Amino acid sequence: QVQLVESGGGLVQPGGSLRLSCAASGFTLHYYGIGWFRQAPGKEREGVSCISSNGGSKYWADSAKGRFTISRDSAKNTVYLQMNSLKPEDTAVYYCARDYSGRCALARNGYDYWGQGTQVTVSS
Repeated sequence: QVQLVESGGGLVQPGGSLRLSCAASGFTLHYYGIGWFRQAPGKEREGVSCISSNGGSKYWADSAKGRFTISRDSAKNTVYLQMNSLKPEDTAVYYCARDYSGRCALARNGYDYWGQGTQVTVSS
């Protein structure tokens, strides 16, 4: 059974950091791309960052460049999103998703499995 489970969200002050984890089960990360998306209240879900199956391609949304880092631990079958210098506008539910073709893409099409999401709130 394919599952993606996000964790690591929480309440953080502006300028703080969080590391989100996306633990995969039922499949091996090595063959699939993983994307991180977020959805704020009243807004559409948007791509934040992604990593391709071989780790050779990584992309970030303009809002995340220079602040967020994506990485993968194959031994733990887990993808991480390190978020630094957090801003109130980063507040959202963050989701990870699997791209069945192994791509790294910030568009939602092509992602076949999604996690349940983890809440990130940036507030003083």
